[in-house]
Amino acid sequence: MNYIGSKYRLADFIDQSIRKVVGNDLSNFVFCDLFAGTGAVGRSFKTMVHQVISNDLEYYSYVLLQNYIGNHTRIECKELFDDLNNLAPIQGFIFNQYSENGSENRCYFSESNGKKIDAIRQKIEVWNEEKKIDTTVYFHLLASLVESADKVANTASVYGAYLKKIKSTARKEFVLKPAEFENTGSSHLVYNENANLLIEKIKGDILYLDPPYNAREYGANYHLLNTIARYDEFLPKGKTGLREYGKSNYCKKNLVSNSFEDLISKANFKYIFLSYNNEGLMSPETIKNIMSKYGSYRIFTQKYARFKADKSTNRTFATNETIEYLHVIQKNDIH
Repeated sequence: MNYIGSKYRLADFIDQSIRKVVGNDLSNFVFCDLFAGTGAVGRSFKTMVHQVISNDLEYYSYVLLQNYIGNHTRIECKELFDDLNNLAPIQGFIFNQYSENGSENRCYFSESNGKKIDAIRQKIEVWNEEKKIDTTVYFHLLASLVESADKVANTASVYGAYLKKIKSTARKEFVLKPAEFENTGSSHLVYNENANLLIEKIKGDILYLDPPYNAREYGANYHLLNTIARYDEFLPKGKTGLREYGKSNYCKKNLVSNSFEDLISKANFKYIFLSYNNEGLMSPETIKNIMSKYGSYRIFTQKYARFKADKSTNRTFATNETIEYLHVIQKNDIH
């Protein structure tokens, strides 16, 4: 997915930095990705560690994480994908509220794709209610739907607004494709909770933190993915059809430092790694001062090209460089 703040392109930098601190053998480690987003970092460590704990407050992220992290044994359901892809389109909530020629004419999707998303989402829920599928298959299908829908969305990478005309990629026929996950011998844990509350209930070896850096709220930028994932009844608001969403202290300049220190102080993990760039609400000095209170501190840096949406061409392109910081402590007191 084209996701704000994704660490996909920084995966090697994160992996190498973590190994410099904790060593190369991670097979007995419990690794926690507390602000997991699409799960890119947790997925990269899933086959290397004993267990991954993955969490995100956004429900669409939880769906993706249940599939990519929570699911760990092979699922055979090709016939279900065939059935879903062959469903007749219907005029449901996504078509009416978020599609071309729907009752609200919000052009997040073409008419045909909006109707197809409705048909598939409703059928998945029917199968779940009728116990035709178990939880692992349910989240596998839902994650596949969220990702496949995102590929044909008529946006410039986020859902804060839709494009006035349906772009060429959004005209492509919707096809539900499996969101393939890695199989592992051990199981993993997935949560959909406030990070500062969850941290009091979990423990492990490596805590990886990738909180929001700035005032952009993920609940607003990806509201439509939450709506597809939940498929609940509500009255969309405004031109963009927003739903109610939770706001993060990590997106508020006057609250972020206190929330971050609260999290670090409660963390029951030997090693803590924080990804944060040079444009974040907290300065590198603030982060160093907070983290140094609780353990021996060091920092790794990596320059990379910032990517920005170009609304005129509906593409992303590299602009100037930004710096990714990976702040690290080995914590003094863990229980």
